[in-house]
Amino acid sequence: MITQQDKIYSEKEIYRNLHPAVRKWFQDKFDNFTPAQRYAIMDIHQGKNVLISSPTGSGKTLTAFLSIISELTTLADKGELEDKVYCIYISPLKALDNDIEKNLEEPLSEIEEMAKKEGKILGIRKAVRTGDTPQSQRAAMLRKPPHILITTPETLSILLVAPKFREKLSHVKYVIVDEIHSLAENKRGVHLSMSLERLQHLVGSFTRVGLSATVYPLEKVASFLVGYEYGEVRDCLIVDINYLKKLDMEVICPVDDIIAADPDEMNTAMYDLLDDLIQQHKTTLIFTNTRSGTESVVFNLKKRFSDNYHGQNIMAHHSSLSKELRLEAENKLKDGELKVVVSSTSLELGIDIGYIDLVILVSSPKSVSRALQRIGRSGHRLHDKSKGRILVVDRDDLVECSLILKNALEGKIDSINIPTNCLDVLSQHIYGMAIENKWDIDYAYDVIKKSYCYKDLSESDYLSVLSYMAGEYTSLEERYVYAKIWVDYDQNMFGKRGRLARMLYSTNIGTIPDRTAAVVKCAGKVVGRIEEEFMEKLRKGDSFVLGGNIYRFNYARGMSVNVSPASGPPTIPSWFSEQLPLAFDLALDIQRFRANMEGKFEYGRSKEEIMEFIHDYLYVDYNAANSIYHYFREQYLYAQIPSNHKLLVEFYTGFGGRKFVVFHSLFGRRVNDALSRAVAYVIAKKYKRDVMISVSDNGFYLSSEGKIGGLEGFQELNSDNLVDILIKAIDKTETLASRFRHCAGRSLMILRRYKGQEKSVGRQQVKGKILLKFVQELDDNFSILKEARREVIEDYMDVKNAQRVLEWIESGQMEVKQINTKIPSPFAFNLVAQGYLDVLKYEERIEFIKRMHQAIVNEIGG
Repeated sequence: MITQQDKIYSEKEIYRNLHPAVRKWFQDKFDNFTPAQRYAIMDIHQGKNVLISSPTGSGKTLTAFLSIISELTTLADKGELEDKVYCIYISPLKALDNDIEKNLEEPLSEIEEMAKKEGKILGIRKAVRTGDTPQSQRAAMLRKPPHILITTPETLSILLVAPKFREKLSHVKYVIVDEIHSLAENKRGVHLSMSLERLQHLVGSFTRVGLSATVYPLEKVASFLVGYEYGEVRDCLIVDINYLKKLDMEVICPVDDIIAADPDEMNTAMYDLLDDLIQQHKTTLIFTNTRSGTESVVFNLKKRFSDNYHGQNIMAHHSSLSKELRLEAENKLKDGELKVVVSSTSLELGIDIGYIDLVILVSSPKSVSRALQRIGRSGHRLHDKSKGRILVVDRDDLVECSLILKNALEGKIDSINIPTNCLDVLSQHIYGMAIENKWDIDYAYDVIKKSYCYKDLSESDYLSVLSYMAGEYTSLEERYVYAKIWVDYDQNMFGKRGRLARMLYSTNIGTIPDRTAAVVKCAGKVVGRIEEEFMEKLRKGDSFVLGGNIYRFNYARGMSVNVSPASGPPTIPSWFSEQLPLAFDLALDIQRFRANMEGKFEYGRSKEEIMEFIHDYLYVDYNAANSIYHYFREQYLYAQIPSNHKLLVEFYTGFGGRKFVVFHSLFGRRVNDALSRAVAYVIAKKYKRDVMISVSDNGFYLSSEGKIGGLEGFQELNSDNLVDILIKAIDKTETLASRFRHCAGRSLMILRRYKGQEKSVGRQQVKGKILLKFVQELDDNFSILKEARREVIEDYMDVKNAQRVLEWIESGQMEVKQINTKIPSPFAFNLVAQGYLDVLKYEERIEFIKRMHQAIVNEIGG
């Protein structure tokens, strides 16, 4: 059962249960316990499962470790501390692992010193074990294992099949999972949840402690942490301390009127504002949403304010930089040597980066939880305020960020999405289980279903994975995919095959696919590189911009893309690949606000009344409220305001007679990707013509030279047929080919490493495409093909919420309204400019939007 912890323990109770040396150490270091510690230390001491959700800097890590250190000290004091692992600490980042080791060094060595004064030697050991750990240290760990093992999800599953180290794990009493929210939402979390069940099968019950930043719903994350027993969720206490951290958060618009400002004015105002804010604070952390954005901000600050920023006091930090550069930035931050660091997403997690007094978000972080996570990096001491400023760059951004601010201050967070029934990860674990020992088929199925991520796994899916792993698709051997396990159906058993099983498993496991940039060639000449995620979106005939020129996509072979020169508007915006998608819950809140605003205009409220409503509802200043007021007024007078009750479909004809159908479906990019692809597929089938799609968080448009039939296509979709249509729509796409390669890698169909040889990403791509074509002809329901399709439509797109939207339309909860316009309506400006004018520079795009805006203002009479 999952229950909220409401019992707060007194200091006296906690001290009574701590070993005297640990108690003395704590009292010398701290004035008193933090709320998280007073709620949780005793329960961890009593062996209960606990999920602790509280902001950065609230003592979560020490909360998890204090009673464990106390217990290890007690055992050492009695001479009963054995050479075994008692506690495993798991985090998503190697950098966090190294941090934790350093942070444990202090208490352990200082408690050791106290014991020495009384003539005792405790000898409590801790060590980090990741893929980077040298062989000599691994051998030393076998001779003298650490009592506290610090590791990553991937390394844990390797240790489970290492016979000698497995013995050292047989007495584990505690497992701590740090930053659990960032693991739970992807396949690394699925992988970890299965490893924990395999560990539990090996050692019996142990205490699970999860540490999380702001996340919702906590009950779901707690279930993910503890898993299931006999179909019922295991017990877990939730300690939720999020309300304690004060928030000082504002949305700032660099200019008085976003739409009236020209690009130079906007850029100058933005960088002046950034510089002012940075100079008023000791250390500032700036988040952009893309790596290119990060580089751009650093470059511009240095160029515009060369006296304030020189190489030594400003740095970038993102995943494309070398490990050495990232580490240098982290260490300089910690030592207070940097005035400002600019990051994409890489500093969101809890690496200790010292004291930061301001976080600035340039443009919308796309979800409330991400905003809180980022802003929570400031004020890193318990009672400090978290100070954050969100800088907005256009009117859609302004509305979005204002609702993020409202929800953050009111404690309303978007729901986490945890992937389930991932058959590629399951294949990997079945192989690992087979290497451990022989298994009864039914018993193994029961163990797998104890993981939260597999609690609903169907027997047919389980058996189909066993069948694939056992090599029952014999024709796959022609493609060098061999059986990894044997299955004896008469005895109802399975086990490993081959002497190399452990080596193959240990060198190929994990869920993060190898990625690299693809080379783009035109007439045999290299014209540039694009990211693999971007390549996934390309379909034959698509055109995109690279280095200022437009190219048509012909085909991809491995990591090489063949293109030919093209003219006329690109069909795929070039920056698409890096964008974070808008959270669905937040999108609905924006829609509700739109409905409120439409109501105010419908009832003829005055500007003063509406401005007052915007102020009260959104906590924004006069400039922001004024921009929002005019934005909505223009949309209302010129067209209609789409909302959670009304899906607006706008028809207009663009330059050169090109037809556009704009769907004002503000549900986030992932939902819109699903809806738009399904509509385009229906149209292509029905009218035998290709349509161009452009997708954003706020909607999507279809465009074509002739009749499109966009609305008719949309009306053929319903909540029952959407999945089938989508699966057909993605079947011949790069998206599926790329995801299939990732799934084939995870399920060991493609071995990334074999006998010391690495297989390049290009070769993996080629092999992936050959295998995909092969299995599509072999068995359309093949487990790994099924998983690749699931991953595309559920994790990459959001088919479940797309179905909800269609259900609302079917039930009449949302009506579909059709309008015709001469100029795109204000709410469509950004979407149209994004796709139609990708070839234009950013400044020219803004100029285009300004011209459209002026035309609208003239149309509605000023």
